[in-house]
Amino acid sequence: MARVLIADDHPLFRDAIRGVVAQVFADAGWEFSCVEAATVGEVLRIADSDEELDVLLLDLYMPGAQGLSQLVTLRSKLPSTPIIVLSSISDPQTVQQCITCGAAGFVPKSASKEQIAVALRTVFDGGVYLPESLGPSTEPAPLHPVIRRHVPDDQDSGPLTGRQVAVLELVASGKSNKQIAWELSISETTVKAHMTAILRKLGVSSRAQAIVLFQRQLIPHSLPS
Repeated sequence: MARVLIADDHPLFRDAIRGVVAQVFADAGWEFSCVEAATVGEVLRIADSDEELDVLLLDLYMPGAQGLSQLVTLRSKLPSTPIIVLSSISDPQTVQQCITCGAAGFVPKSASKEQIAVALRTVFDGGVYLPESLGPSTEPAPLHPVIRRHVPDDQDSGPLTGRQVAVLELVASGKSNKQIAWELSISETTVKAHMTAILRKLGVSSRAQAIVLFQRQLIPHSLPS
């Protein structure tokens, strides 16, 4: 089950976003749970929890925000979670700054529900979503620090190991890191290390994207010895 965090200080706007998220996940046949935050402090507390996040929709100027600092902080705390920025300020400079700071997409608050849905699908497919006024959505930018396609080095190249496939299978079944650790008799730290390696080998930026590849049976893996 995917986990989505909607961070905005306006309850009605959160309700609208939650409805769009529900429709996108329903169309994809995925189950999801949604958590909400109304302040930067609440977002950071959720980011520090043990639960994984598959996508974060972030109001850029909610109470407690100081420019782009919260985006930079969250990017550090959630290195594998795509962050889509929501903002009423959508000038080209602000948009570019957000992308440079690690956002996987930028959606003006004036956008329609259809545009927000397109942004979610674009990001889940590994792309970067930009407002229509700045041009079409694109594949990850070559210099994007978070969601660019990974060029594997010797350590990250090659197919997934049997243990990595086992971890990914449990992730796809909705298991948390704690549950996976218990079932495989390994530590949660080891589970996280496996997930980091899996994301790098698959060239994706989130658990949700890895699950999509797994469900489509596009996962190369080593034969058991």
